[in-house]
Amino acid sequence: MDGSVVGQDCCALMIHVIYKGRALPLAWRVRQGPKGHFPQALHMALVELVRERIPEGTEVVFLGDGEFDGIGLQETLNKAGWLYACRTSKSTTATWEGETFALEELGWSLKAGRLIELKAVDFTHDAYGPVMVLCCWAKGQVEPLYVVSNMEQAEDAIASYQKRFRIETFFSDQKSRGFHIHKSRLSDPQRLSRLLIAACLAYIWVVYLGSLCERDGWRQVIHRSKRCDLSLFQLGLRLIEHFLNEELPIPVQFYVII
Repeated sequence: MDGSVVGQDCCALMIHVIYKGRALPLAWRVRQGPKGHFPQALHMALVELVRERIPEGTEVVFLGDGEFDGIGLQETLNKAGWLYACRTSKSTTATWEGETFALEELGWSLKAGRLIELKAVDFTHDAYGPVMVLCCWAKGQVEPLYVVSNMEQAEDAIASYQKRFRIETFFSDQKSRGFHIHKSRLSDPQRLSRLLIAACLAYIWVVYLGSLCERDGWRQVIHRSKRCDLSLFQLGLRLIEHFLNEELPIPVQFYVII
């Protein structure tokens, strides 16, 4: 889950599923206002909307940055039976084995490439828990990363959280590297939400064409054969352009399910 500016003076809160390295959009809510954090109630409502549409028994791991560490959201995720790994602030207060401290104290003695894992932690002054809190300082990073999770193993939480950044490529594909929806000048949240329906369907279709490009050998025709530095989305856009230029039929892979 993450948020981004769309249109004019509006922001969209979106939830995606990671599939083969791409973030595919599932649901969203658009509201008017400057870029910033969304109310926690909206986080929870979007989770509930998606939960109702996921088959029972499916294992789900929720990922979010520091905006999505609220206690209310964590409770909602636990009730839904979802696992989660979310970034949290170094100033967040935690209580472990009777000692209360700010999470940044874990990083004071941490060396790059190391990980500190605390289980059965009471999170914030409201003592929500028990949860697992992680302090991880990856090599090459300027400061540690702090994560709160309900998973059993620290390695699983960190490995899952690393996939969160996939959502950033989706937003860039919707904006500067793709559809430029941030230049639509629409300011009505409802109209922008409808525009996102078209943009997200188009995005999924273009990613499909990119995978088709790899599967059927089109990459050697539209790009280079030995090395590819383009995403599936960019490959899909180039394949559409090639089909149009050569007057070839364009594959469509949408079905109406009744």
